[in-house]
Formats: sequence, C-alpha cells, structure tokens
Amino acid sequence: MHMRRTTRPTRPLRASGVLLAAAALLISACSSSGSSTTTAATTESVLTALPRATPSALAPYYGQKLNWRSCGVPGFECATMKAPLDYAKPGSGDVRLAVSRKKATGPGKRLGSLLVNPGGPGGSAVGYLQSYAGIGYPADVRARYDMVAVDPRGVARSEPVECLNGRAMDAFTQTDTTPDDGRETDQLVEAFKKFAGGCGAHSPDLLRHVSTVEAARDMDILRAVLGDEKLTYVGASYGTFLGATYAGLYPDRVGRLVLDGALDPSLTARKLNEEQTAGFETAFQSFAKDCVRQSDCPLGDAGTSPEEVGRNLKAFFRQLDKEPIPTGDPDGRKLGEALATTGVIAAMYDETAWPQLRDALTSAMKGNDGAGLLALSDSYYERDADGRYANLMSANAAVNCLDLPPAFSGPDQVEQSLSSFEKASPVFGEGLAWASLNCAYWPVRNTSEPHRIEAKGAAPILVVGTTRDPATPYPWAQSLASQLSSGTLLTYVGDGHTAYGRGSACIDSTINRYLLQGTPPEKGKRCS
Repeated sequence: MHMRRTTRPTRPLRASGVLLAAAALLISACSSSGSSTTTAATTESVLTALPRATPSALAPYYGQKLNWRSCGVPGFECATMKAPLDYAKPGSGDVRLAVSRKKATGPGKRLGSLLVNPGGPGGSAVGYLQSYAGIGYPADVRARYDMVAVDPRGVARSEPVECLNGRAMDAFTQTDTTPDDGRETDQLVEAFKKFAGGCGAHSPDLLRHVSTVEAARDMDILRAVLGDEKLTYVGASYGTFLGATYAGLYPDRVGRLVLDGALDPSLTARKLNEEQTAGFETAFQSFAKDCVRQSDCPLGDAGTSPEEVGRNLKAFFRQLDKEPIPTGDPDGRKLGEALATTGVIAAMYDETAWPQLRDALTSAMKGNDGAGLLALSDSYYERDADGRYANLMSANAAVNCLDLPPAFSGPDQVEQSLSSFEKASPVFGEGLAWASLNCAYWPVRNTSEPHRIEAKGAAPILVVGTTRDPATPYPWAQSLASQLSSGTLLTYVGDGHTAYGRGSACIDSTINRYLLQGTPPEKGKRCS
C-alpha cells in the first residue's frame, strides 16, 4: 500500500538506519535560468507572511527554557519543547515536541544552530540527527554549528499519530492496489477507510493540527528558544516544503536555508502524485539500463531494452497477484504484488540499492523465494522483525491529507486518470494511481491548498535538485527556486534522491561554503 512519501527508506544494506530524503529521476527540459517548462504552477495563491511581532498569547512559548538532559546517545542532549496544539487558540492545550542537539565541536567561532529535517512527511528528525547528521555531516559544519533536530508534531517522539497496530498494518500493506474487478476495488476502498478510521479514533484532536504550516511555526519557537535571530536549516525532500513554508511565513528570519530534493508547493495532490509516478519510472529506466549490463540481472540481458525490462517486471507482478510466493516470514506473510512493488520502489531511492534489488528479484523470480523483496518492503514501511511499525506511514498520511485536498474523491476518478498515470509509468502507474485514493476517506478536512511560496525579503535560499530523482522530480526544484524571490538553484546531474552527502564533492563543497560563509553558488551551477 504505497503512499506518497519522499524520505529514503531505511534498508538492510545500510547499518545507519537513517531516513534520508529521496526521490526518483525525471529527465526534463531545463534552462540555465532555473525556470521550468514542464512543471507549471497550478495556482496564483501565495503563502502570506505572518506579522513580525510575536502575539502576546504566544509569548510563554517563545520564552520557555529547555531542560537539556542526556538521552543515551553519546554526545547528544535531549529536551522537550511545548507548542500550542492550535495556534488560533493558544490557551486550549499544548503539544510536546522532542528536541535533540549536539553542540558545536570547534575549532572556529560558533555560527549558531543548524536545524535538520530528513523529510517524509513522517521521518524522525531526531533519529536522523543522532544516527547520521550529527556525526556524518562534514566536520567543518559540525565544528561551527550546534546540530539540532525536532520531531514534527505527530511524528516519532513528538506525540506520534497512530492508526493501526502491527497485524492490521500487515494486512493494509498487502492490500491489492491494482484491482481487477469491483470486488477488489471495494476491498481497497475498505482498507483505506479502515486506516483513516484508525487514525481518527486514536488521535482525534492531534489529527487536525499536524499541518506543515503548524510544524513550521513550531520551528520558529525552537529558533527563539535556542537563542538564534535567524533560522539556519537543511531540509531534504518533504523537509524542503517545511523549510520553504518557514521562509514564506517568516522571510525576515531566514538565515541560511538548504532545500535539497525540493517539492513544488504550487501543485495539486493529483499532479504531485502523477509527477512522482513519472519520477519513479525514470529511476526504473536507469535501473533497467544498469541491470541488463550485469551478469545477474533476472529481467533481461545486454540486448533487452528498458521497456522490455519493464514488461518483464510487470508480468512478474501479475504472476504474484495470482499466486503469492513464500518468504519464510515467521508471521506467515507471502510476497504478493503489493509488497513486491513496494520493495522495488524502495530500491529506486538510491542507486546503491540496485545490487540488492537484483539479488532479491533473482531469488523471487528464479528461486520462488520472496524474502529479499519483503525485506526491502519492510524497510520502506519501517517494520521491524517483531512486526512493529514506526509511525512513519501514519504521520505521512496525516500530514499529506491535511496539507492538500484529496487527489481523488472516489474510484471513478481514479479510473478516469489511470491512462495518464500509466503513461507516466507503465510499470508503477496503475498501482500508484490507486494508492493516491487514500486521502479521500480521511476523517478531517484539509486545512490548506496548493500555493506558491515567494518569501519576499528573505536572505538567499539554496534549492538543490537532482536530474533523475525518483521521489522529488527535478522540475519541482526548478519551480521552487523560481518561486522563491531569493532562490538559487544548484543542480546535480545524476541518480538517486537528494544530493548532499551522497558522494559529489562538487555538491558538498558548494553547500558547505554556503552554510559556513553564506555565499550561494553562481546562477545555473551544475555538478555531476
């Protein structure tokens, strides 16, 4: 049951357990000016900045002192910050947010706090900080900044939204998202309703207040509590939407913002899902070309075209739809089409996962063993060996369904759009179209609409786009950079989701220079 998500899934091949931002590859026409000819804004609405003066009702939040304590991870401190559950009614209750930091190591003058977010929505920023950013970001950056993260409201350690227990999530993730008839369509709709109903039953009040705007407002409280006049921030994938939203609300408080693997806030949910579908197809095309050059590719040989590789994979999916195969899972799960598709999608986020995907497909297609693809799927859903799920997918739906009107209102609209989704991706289009139906049955109404973000008056903002990013297609970065009045686009010509810290010395040195000196790159800079 794939849902729109942009963080890179954790995978067995990486020991870090980190949620990095991720996306697919969308090859597009781009110009040195950074404008996009393929992703046009769908709205003229612009996010309005909040008043500069802090409302008196929020003064207690802005004036709070954090009680830092050890959190069991060497070098890191943890604290709990309060924010109003409802910013329109600050006295009606609080939400408690988990914060962590690692102080600047020196040498060199401390530059303040650097807030990080890995995306999702639903990825744990605290987990990302403690397992990657706080120890893996460039030493020069960690020397000068206190590395800080806050789990957004409803996420991980910050009053997590809960929808279904482990066994119910197992059933949900195995639901067929390529219904062959009315009965299977009804089963899919019922699965979405059960998931949404679970969220509404377990987190009824919080569910109305997990929007990106509210999370951005929480970040401004944290900025003030940390003693910083401006916000310095690195956001990946969905984290770019969170960071851009902050800039739109508080342009005068923007310090150095890096938005890596950007989302386009002006697009409707349907357009976002359709373009992300195209992004995964582009990523798959790159995988297919690489696969047939390897001796262990189960989908074809050197003479097999990417299109034929895709048809071979689709045929395997159809076979699993009819007859799932064993996995050796202690809970008895077999590998059907839904879990297999999610496993393949999980490997599209990072080209270093391609060898693992080839092994998993070989075992499944030639050995009737679905364990490898099941492991990839479980990493995507953050399911552990004991059958417990992190709250990633619950929070993902909660934020997405609050931020935008549903992509579709019912099955009829999905069926009308199937051809455009399948054109975007012959391999994944049908399943991703049906998966886009999830918000139709959400128990609370959306509180926002598509909008442009201009952040007039903000300091220079660095937007980073990868040309063949699967989850956040490159034209989204082009569009966001052109919307932001002070946006500068940095392009990585390559594969995978996001660019910072993924092996490009050109990208890393450019971003480091911006973070340490405040100097954005020249217009039109490209790295490979």
